[in-house]
Amino acid sequence: MRPEFILLGLLAAGLAGADEPEVELGGHTKLRVVGQAYPDDSVFYELVGNRATDLSGSLRLKLGATAGGWRFDSAYQLVGLRADTLAFTALPDDERRLFQLTDVIDSSDDSALLHRLDRLSIGYTNEKAVIRFGRQALSWGNGLAYAPMDLVNPFDPAAIDTEYKVGDDMLYLQYLQENGDDWQAAYVVRRDPATGNVESDESTVALKYHAFAGENEFDALLATSYGDMVLGLGARRAIGGAMWSADLVLTKTERDTYVQLVTNLLYSWVLAGKNMSGGFEYYFNGFGQHDGRYDLPSIAANPDLAERLARGELFAPGRHYIAANVLVEMSPLWTVTPTLLLNVEDPSALLQLITSYSLGDNLTFLASFNLPVGPSGSEFGGIDAGLPGRYLSRGPGLFAQLAWYF
Repeated sequence: MRPEFILLGLLAAGLAGADEPEVELGGHTKLRVVGQAYPDDSVFYELVGNRATDLSGSLRLKLGATAGGWRFDSAYQLVGLRADTLAFTALPDDERRLFQLTDVIDSSDDSALLHRLDRLSIGYTNEKAVIRFGRQALSWGNGLAYAPMDLVNPFDPAAIDTEYKVGDDMLYLQYLQENGDDWQAAYVVRRDPATGNVESDESTVALKYHAFAGENEFDALLATSYGDMVLGLGARRAIGGAMWSADLVLTKTERDTYVQLVTNLLYSWVLAGKNMSGGFEYYFNGFGQHDGRYDLPSIAANPDLAERLARGELFAPGRHYIAANVLVEMSPLWTVTPTLLLNVEDPSALLQLITSYSLGDNLTFLASFNLPVGPSGSEFGGIDAGLPGRYLSRGPGLFAQLAWYF
């Protein structure tokens, strides 16, 4: 029996014996335009010219139902794209997931229409415990831009719209102790994309303990992910008026043992009558290139890094990074956030100026100006493409999105 039908059977059995369910229906539509410039030495220039424009529209319908301690969540997405860059853009798929809930309705060289279920889960909650099964999202760790303890679909540090994290198929458990500490466990079921079979070496099994000690918080993580052993320790505490956090993660693969460290500081203040909040983060990536070479053959020679970049677990080919941002509340409806992502060793950087404006109770405008800075051959300046005088480089870019919620 297909696992989708098993999930629906659990849903029917759970809600059938419960009280009259409370049903919630909502969602949003988003219209997005992305403009990207390419320098003459970019390989993308050969494909699309000196600039590209990508248009997309999406509809997200959310249906939830609660009855007694039972909870059902679902989210349907319909996405249409007309993109100059579609030829080198990966469309969403469920190749690795347990449930096959994504389908490309139609596609061509520069357009695509697809729909999918990004959430489909059934759960039960009481005073002490939570259990959920199905497609859902999981976020762990204290990282702001870089999140080594977030093992399941971490956000790209350069992502602008981070409202919804991509869901994955898992069993999630949580148990709350009398003292406020809690245990969390997750079993993320994945398939081998080559065979289509569920394999333990493709899946993630993780156990995390979250504890309080006075004003301090601590996390301890034990996991196996894609066949590798992962150990993690996290801490968080208030220092004066600021909040300090850190995560230390050790990963043992068949080839070596790697260390990742992220530590950050958050602080809020008022300046010239404006509310402001800022974050500063340092990230050490033990998987990163020791020699600073980010061309494709050099990364392929570091398979532990290459595999994680390909799977979307890591977004940093280097070893030392700094991320910083300041959110300025220009008005109660308008915020501006200058952001810096810096590869310290190159050096190269991505500068972003992000703004969000509430146009009404249900209408929001989000935009960003993105500027990569750095020499050719650097991470943000454009890594060597392996062709004479050609780089995987990008110039300035614009992102604009209008979202309507209902």
